[in-house]
Amino acid sequence: MAHWIRVASVKDFEERPVHTVTYEDVDIAVFKIGQDFYAIVDQCTHMDARLSEGALEGHVIVCPLHGAKFDVRTGAVLSLPAASPVDTVPVKVEGNDVYVDVEDL
Repeated sequence: MAHWIRVASVKDFEERPVHTVTYEDVDIAVFKIGQDFYAIVDQCTHMDARLSEGALEGHVIVCPLHGAKFDVRTGAVLSLPAASPVDTVPVKVEGNDVYVDVEDL
């Protein structure tokens, strides 16, 4: 059963395409790309760095620590030094509110 928590309003993403929320010690980064929203666990799988602090290049987030790249749509690792994907988190929009499903975290 899903457990949705509110992250932000859709308007909050107009000035910044990424917002973060913490749920039970798990940091989650939510990205707005075009009209779509994606969420990942906000931790590089190579070392302990917050991906939300890196550069967003299209659908790719670049780790600010060592430059590993991940696809925010799938969590797939796209470049070294990371070797493992990041976990994705389901996102939904209801009205003007953006939610993530934290059930499986």
